[in-house]
Amino acid sequence: MASKIEKTELIEEKLKYLGLNLEKIPPAIKKFEPLEFRIPKFYDEKQYRQYRYISIKDIQILLSPTNRLDEIGEKYKKASPLADYLDSKSEENIIEHTTFLKMLQQMQIEDIEKIEEEQAKLNKNIPFKVKFQGNYLWQIYYSENTDKYFMLVPTEDSNYSTFFFLLKKQLEKKKTGKIFVPIRNVGYSRKYFKKSQFEDIESYLWLFTKEWPLIYEVYDKNDELSVQIIGETQVYEKIKSPYKIQLNSKEKADEFYKLIKAMFILQTELPHYFTFKTNIKQSGDIEFYIRDTKIEYKNIAKWINDEYKQGEEQSQEARKLIRTNQKRLENLKAEVATQEIEYLAKEKQISTFLECKKSFFGKFKYYFKYSKKKNKREMKPILQVMEKQQPKLEENILPPKRRRKKIVVKDNYTIEELIELYKEFEKLENTLKNIMLDINSLKLKKKNMSKKIENATLFIEEIDSHKKSIFEFWKYSNKDEIASLPEGEEEEINIIKKITKVFDYEEDIEKFGRNMDKIQRKVLTKSETDSVYIASTKLIEILNKVKNNEVSPKEITASLNELKKEAIEEKKITAKDEFDIFGGAVQDLSKVSKISNKKHREIAKDKFVILDIGKTTKQIGYKLSLENIIENIKMALEKVTITEDLPVYKAIQDNLLDEKEINVFDMNPEKEIRKAIQQEKSKINFYKINLKKGANVISFTNSIFYDNQNKTLPIGQDLSTRMLVDISKIKIELKKKTSFKIIDMRNEKDDFSPITIKTIQVFEYDG
Repeated sequence: MASKIEKTELIEEKLKYLGLNLEKIPPAIKKFEPLEFRIPKFYDEKQYRQYRYISIKDIQILLSPTNRLDEIGEKYKKASPLADYLDSKSEENIIEHTTFLKMLQQMQIEDIEKIEEEQAKLNKNIPFKVKFQGNYLWQIYYSENTDKYFMLVPTEDSNYSTFFFLLKKQLEKKKTGKIFVPIRNVGYSRKYFKKSQFEDIESYLWLFTKEWPLIYEVYDKNDELSVQIIGETQVYEKIKSPYKIQLNSKEKADEFYKLIKAMFILQTELPHYFTFKTNIKQSGDIEFYIRDTKIEYKNIAKWINDEYKQGEEQSQEARKLIRTNQKRLENLKAEVATQEIEYLAKEKQISTFLECKKSFFGKFKYYFKYSKKKNKREMKPILQVMEKQQPKLEENILPPKRRRKKIVVKDNYTIEELIELYKEFEKLENTLKNIMLDINSLKLKKKNMSKKIENATLFIEEIDSHKKSIFEFWKYSNKDEIASLPEGEEEEINIIKKITKVFDYEEDIEKFGRNMDKIQRKVLTKSETDSVYIASTKLIEILNKVKNNEVSPKEITASLNELKKEAIEEKKITAKDEFDIFGGAVQDLSKVSKISNKKHREIAKDKFVILDIGKTTKQIGYKLSLENIIENIKMALEKVTITEDLPVYKAIQDNLLDEKEINVFDMNPEKEIRKAIQQEKSKINFYKINLKKGANVISFTNSIFYDNQNKTLPIGQDLSTRMLVDISKIKIELKKKTSFKIIDMRNEKDDFSPITIKTIQVFEYDG
């Protein structure tokens, strides 16, 4: 009985909060106008295309005994006006009224207050990403036939906060204003773009950003339309940034569409010549570049003209090179053909000698046939053949002239003409590449033939040197061993650059981490791994100051006091003892822990134990510990080098890279950037060093973070992607300097978090 009274009191309290009197329902709530809602045949309810501000008073409320995930047709078919659920007097509505009371019992006032706060913020600003966390709870639809909005409330859900919020606002006597909500089952209005164009934009932006965008039509309080495109794009290597494109007029929309369509056509038709990159504007919008040239709609016609003229110049240069190198090729063919004839003659003479030396009469026959005078007579027919062949070769030195179109100079060129020009240029380039491949092949053949001729000549000269008398020749030709004719030397001609493996963090980190962990376990002592672990903590800053003799006694004291405070909070320093004598060993050695789902029974390293921090630790003792850590790190870096080429990254606020410091880099550029942009500074220096195999590096592998007394520690680099790099021993050379912008949302979970645009200055070095 008491429970029933409590429920009744709770319902009364909630009705009072809503301002709803079930005995006296306001006429505005009872009023219901037919909707004539036509259910679309094809539509994804999970994807919202339209957001707008709607007057609270203009939204009719229907309740349906269904679930939010049911089909819209089923929900609408079973729906009834809100008045039916509020009617407690009619017997036919008793089930609906009971359902309403159950919903009221589940209602949480706190949830409604959160929505009220959210809508108050939405009333001032639309979130950067347009959508907001509770958008899926707004079951609001639009009937085009009657130009009316309605909320469809599934009664079998568990969260009715948006329904009761709307009801509360409609019951208020004061002016209620508008709410900002997504409209379900509504397609794009097509005021700015056709349906096919929306699909085109998604495809075009995917090509440039490698991410699918979200496109919304957003109506402001004055019912003015803007198309807002939200997405992510790569701004440097695999580092991504969100972006937002806002098109506030048909003119701007047309310009944007034409721009990205033009770039899409060029990049898909001619990917070897046109590849567009993206960057972030100071406004958070996206912009496009090609070869450091910014592409905008207002200058794209001029850019197309410039590219066309450049393409013509390149085509003319390619034709010149083709003619020049075609002549070189034909000359080489003639020279090689001459060499082949000469070599065949010498080869015939040598083979004749080798055959004749087998018999008594053959030796005499060869002696008299290839005497010096007769030798000249034998070569005469061969030379005549060479002379006859030479003109035939010269006839093909230059290719036949082609009929070319008369060049017409125009003020403006179209994309179609630009594509046609570059496709012709591509053919010319391919022709030139093929000619150069043939030239290089013939150069190699010519060198080999020269060597063969040289060897054959030496062989014949050796025979001729023994033909002074028949007896000496007889003696020479009776030798058992005749030197073989060696082949020509091979020449290595690099037509294509050697392809080398490029380190890919996502694919190669596991293998790399295992290799480095095996090496470091073998060569590093416990004191060295302990010291490297200290460098992986926040103490790296004080370590570098001590290393460079830039630390003051005050800074040492402050650092020590902060460590002591942290030790007390973590109960590393006990109340009675100066120090916890068990240290890390207080952990049960039989306890199984996991590193990336790999089980082990090892103890994590403890910086308080390594630095010997206690209540009575003095400033001088702490400084000596830090100095000892630095020496251990130096010795460790002497022992370890990386097993392959790889890039590493470091982000620094305003300052430059200092080679005198103990530098910690990251193999994952995204992690390093994300950590840096969380700071207050708006400008960041971002360093990339392409390390070569053999550079002095210590990777933060598993053995850096755990002792391995039980020999159960998994091998690898599962806990960190960072590493210590001794750049003082690496000759680094600045290869490229560039910059990009990235959007920082201070709190990703807060839809209304302010955004800041950070400028990243990139310095790329080869090590």
